[in-house]
Amino acid sequence: MRKSNPPSRVVPDRARAGESSRGRPDVIVEFLFDRGCFLISVNNIGNGPALKVAVQFDKKITSPDGKKELTALPLFKNIEFLGPNREIVAFVDASSSYFRRKQPTKISTQVTYRDINGEMYELSIKHDLEIYRELPYPNV
Repeated sequence: MRKSNPPSRVVPDRARAGESSRGRPDVIVEFLFDRGCFLISVNNIGNGPALKVAVQFDKKITSPDGKKELTALPLFKNIEFLGPNREIVAFVDASSSYFRRKQPTKISTQVTYRDINGEMYELSIKHDLEIYRELPYPNV
């Protein structure tokens, strides 16, 4: 559920596509595939700092042992400050284990954050991890 302070207005990030991104944050969430491992990246690809970054997932993803819900970690609830061109990467699971445990492959994320002036941004990103299922990788 999105909360907005009265002086701020929420503008969908895509509505700003024509605006210059110089000096403003631009936060994305990606699932990375690296040598057979899945990772989640929260990345400020913009030129300004992002404040109060939050990520909501539409599906639950659990740790490799199944005991912890990774998508509920504090990391995704509130990153107070994410500098320009800074990234936080978290291990999810080996892809073979992830698929064997029947974890979700189609996942949507909702990213919200503010700039230093208090303006709020939001972005929805859809991911399909199924594309990695048949990819070969070295066993290291």
